[in-house]
Amino acid sequence: MRKNLSALLIALSLCAALALPIGLSAQEQKEQNEQKKQHHHYQLIDVGTFGGPSSLFSNPGDKVINNRGTATGMANTSISDPYSPNMCFYYDCLVDQAFVRKNGVTTDLGTLPGGASSFAYWVNNRGLIVGQSQNGSIDPLTGWPEADAVVWDHGQIINLWTLGGSQSNAYATNEHDQVVGGALTATPDPFANALQGACVQLPSTGFCSGLTFAESSVYFPATTETHAFLWQHGFMRDLGTLGGPDSNAFITDDHGQVAGWSYTSFVANPSTGVPTVDPFLWSPEDGKMTDLGTLGGTFGAPFFLNNRGQVVGISNLPGDTIARPFLWSKSEGMKDLGTLGGTWGFSTWVNDAGEVVGLSFLAGDQNFHAFLWRHGVMTDLGAAGTDQGSEAFSINSQGQVVGDSGSNNVDLHGFLWEHGGPVVDLNQLVPAGSGLTVVTAVFINDRGEIAGTAKLSNGDEHAVVLIPCDENHPDVEGCDYDLVEAVSEVQVRPAQITPAPAASPAKLSPAEMMTRFGSLRAGRNRRFGTPQTSPQ
Repeated sequence: MRKNLSALLIALSLCAALALPIGLSAQEQKEQNEQKKQHHHYQLIDVGTFGGPSSLFSNPGDKVINNRGTATGMANTSISDPYSPNMCFYYDCLVDQAFVRKNGVTTDLGTLPGGASSFAYWVNNRGLIVGQSQNGSIDPLTGWPEADAVVWDHGQIINLWTLGGSQSNAYATNEHDQVVGGALTATPDPFANALQGACVQLPSTGFCSGLTFAESSVYFPATTETHAFLWQHGFMRDLGTLGGPDSNAFITDDHGQVAGWSYTSFVANPSTGVPTVDPFLWSPEDGKMTDLGTLGGTFGAPFFLNNRGQVVGISNLPGDTIARPFLWSKSEGMKDLGTLGGTWGFSTWVNDAGEVVGLSFLAGDQNFHAFLWRHGVMTDLGAAGTDQGSEAFSINSQGQVVGDSGSNNVDLHGFLWEHGGPVVDLNQLVPAGSGLTVVTAVFINDRGEIAGTAKLSNGDEHAVVLIPCDENHPDVEGCDYDLVEAVSEVQVRPAQITPAPAASPAKLSPAEMMTRFGSLRAGRNRRFGTPQTSPQ
């Protein structure tokens, strides 16, 4: 009896001893949860310009800041574009120069010999930068200025040339300095002047139904075929197509896989006047493209590819009047991620954990919100303050999401979403009195550094970098290392939204829906010339 009682007392003592740390752990967890509702301040850095009014980062789907803090984009000069007014490199019709921001200094990356303008899209952790530069020549087949895919390596510009045609463009690179993009061949293209009638959104140009395949890929008109390429060690490899005349590569991962879009045949669909366009995944193991298919429509395109081989993007449903965000994986194929109650949406980024962000219309198709999809659940991230709409552009390995929100087709606030939300207007986290209003946040790297755009009081917009005042960035001059509890009035943020039925009719016409999609992106970034006006 005494033995059993002693054993019981010992057991109870052990339970009490074990319970104490469990209780403390719960209290600590509670304190951590409360602390998570607070946010770090950010130091706001104006990248500036080269004498003109504006500068910007490419978006979406581009890593414009590497994990060492090097940033790249494009800035205006004060010089008029020599090809204005009908064939400008960018819509402002000024000479534009690629820049790199490193160690507190913004440097002009320059152009190819004879070229006027250039644009940088992506920088890897080694500092290799990819983009496009004019070369000073005129395309003899179209009369437009020529531009070539380029890389900047330690300040030196290298021409990647083409696949036998007159234009090319480099979109992305990985950590092995492999570069992907699109280049013209010398083969005549029977669909060179055909507009992408079923196209709704692209990672390259946003709204795209009024553009040809080449204008959506190399940003200039063409008469010959466009093919996806992979460049490495001075050699440009033609990746071919899915069976049609044209293809283009948007993204590559660190395993050398490549994602892009391609015509699947030379047979035009009667409803669109062009062949079906499908997203593809090219594998270095067999050197072949895998057709990822669509959700039933005649158009689909990828926006991003993670290191697990998962692809996200947009695909039309049957009839091409509704488009949905998709997630493709080798094990599950193409998955419709659904919407936030509306009929349209698209996904812009997926991190290596398989977490997806993007944009979806709400019920009634009058407004759209940023979403986060993970573990099979799509969450409405809401909008900043009383803004009507929002869009998420990027999610890092820590699960931090950035994007922008606004009303009446105007970007008003760049936002950050972290620790379970709600979204926070980044202007609440930066020092007051800078004279800048952060209106977009297009990318966040794994160190929490954010690239975006800020508006000056005169309406000009500058590329900005936001550096978090945290333990990973000690001794940053001007940083406030105290935490701040930001206030955000979120309109709608349910924990889970049931996808709308595929057959749900849109209350807006397809043209109105595409206009609403395109208008959100129109004021942010148009990375092509002005092909809507043909040379005389």
